[in-house]
Amino acid sequence: MKTLLTLASALILSTGIATAHDYTVGDLEIMHPMAFETPKMAKAGAGFLTITNNGDTDDVLLEVRADFPKVEVHTTEETDGVAKMMHVENLPIPAGETVELSPGAYHVMFMGLEAPFEDGQEIPATLVFEKAGEVEITFNVEARPEGGDSMDHSNH
Repeated sequence: MKTLLTLASALILSTGIATAHDYTVGDLEIMHPMAFETPKMAKAGAGFLTITNNGDTDDVLLEVRADFPKVEVHTTEETDGVAKMMHVENLPIPAGETVELSPGAYHVMFMGLEAPFEDGQEIPATLVFEKAGEVEITFNVEARPEGGDSMDHSNH
């Protein structure tokens, strides 16, 4: 009976962790990877997540891999009121800090879409860190909020 309760508890805990949609690799915690649904003719979509480095050593996000012709981490820079997305070679994740990939800031660009991202879709990806190594994650596609996000990535 005790074994059955332990098994049931483990199952409940693992289900809770899976539903939380968070991942851990080394000292890094990756929270809520998501992307917004895209318009039907979009050739690109953006992914967002939060990475917290709970350790005392800096790390670096070197690469994001997914099944698209091109996947890059971008930043958004504004000059004279014009927002421009720029590829970044790597993204530092300083010790004891949180880095947020969000609309209008750092984000993952999935380029060369053959079909739009749709609400409820899951996008498997691999994050590659300098020290923590690789972690398999899933970006959950969510409905775009009323008014949309602050950046339109559909024509990127």
